[in-house]
Amino acid sequence: MKRRTFLATAAGAASVSLAGCSSILADSEYDVDMTHYAYEPDAIEVQVGETVLWGNSGSRGHTVTAYDDAIPDGATYFASGGFEDEQAARDAFVDRGAGNVAPGETYEHTFEVAGTYGYVCLPHEGRGMVGTVTVVEE
Repeated sequence: MKRRTFLATAAGAASVSLAGCSSILADSEYDVDMTHYAYEPDAIEVQVGETVLWGNSGSRGHTVTAYDDAIPDGATYFASGGFEDEQAARDAFVDRGAGNVAPGETYEHTFEVAGTYGYVCLPHEGRGMVGTVTVVEE
């Protein structure tokens, strides 16, 4: 069973409530939901070579921005907006709101190196909007 199919089935079985959220994205279209001030789930495990898709079902813009010091050695840095490092992502967001994933939009990244990756939503970091992706070998 594909992971998105499993997640959609599990979400339906758990009767996850997104009260107050109006989304044009179906739960089955993404792996991580960006809601009001949270990533749901805030921790996900995938295999090397898999792509994670974040979907913004909330009413505010969010970012997906890796912490430089929280990705495995040799891993490709990732951030919505395509920045090369955390400082560039932070600067661009502060200067012009770059890297924002608007409501109804998605961001994806393919993970090629095993390990744990930490990431944050820049505008909601102070509210604790952080997440992790753990990438395992098959």
